[in-house]
Amino acid sequence: MPLIPLRIGEAFKPVLRFRSYLYASLVLAVVLFVLPWFIPVVVFSPAAVALAIALPTLAIIAFVAYWIPLYYESIVYRLTVTEITWQRGVWFRQTGIVPYNRITNVDIIQGPLMRFFSFSAVRVQTAGYSAQAQAEIILNGIEDPKDLQEKIMNFVRRTAPVAVEGAPEEVPTTDAVVEELRAIRALLESRQEK
Repeated sequence: MPLIPLRIGEAFKPVLRFRSYLYASLVLAVVLFVLPWFIPVVVFSPAAVALAIALPTLAIIAFVAYWIPLYYESIVYRLTVTEITWQRGVWFRQTGIVPYNRITNVDIIQGPLMRFFSFSAVRVQTAGYSAQAQAEIILNGIEDPKDLQEKIMNFVRRTAPVAVEGAPEEVPTTDAVVEELRAIRALLESRQEK
C-alpha cells in the first residue's frame, strides 16, 4: 500500500495498524500480568470468590477492548505552517498546540511490537519552558516517520527560536564589541582624570 503524503493544514490520523497494536498490547498485558494470578485464583478458590474476582477482571478487559477503537478514532494530528496541533481522548478530551519555534528535538521511536506492526512514534520535545523531561507530544502510529520528522524540522529551521525573538536582527561582530569596549574605557579614563 503506497504511503499517503502528509499535507500541511490537513488533519491526519495514526495508521490503522496502531489500533491493532493497542489490541496486541492488551492481549500481551493480559497474558503476562493477569493470567498468571487469574487462572489459579479462579481454579482453586471457592466459587463465590472466583466469581467475585473473575467478573470484574473480565469486565475491565472487555471495557478496554471496547475503548480501544473509540480512542483510536479520537486521535487527530495536524501540521500547519506555524505549529503542530493534536487532539485525543474518548471521555476526557486533550488538545494541544506545539509551535515550531519552541521545538528543540524530534526523535523517532520504534519498539519491537511497533516494528512488527510497521509503524513508529515521533516524539517532539520543546524548549524547557514547562520544565519537563518528557516529550511535549508523541505522534503515534506514523507509517513514514522520517518524512514527518523532516517536515517538522524544516519548519523548525525556518522559524527563529523563542529565545531569539525580539533580539536585534544583527549580532555585533567581535571587532564591533572590542571597539565599543575601547570607547567605554576611554570615557572612564577621561572621567577618572577629572
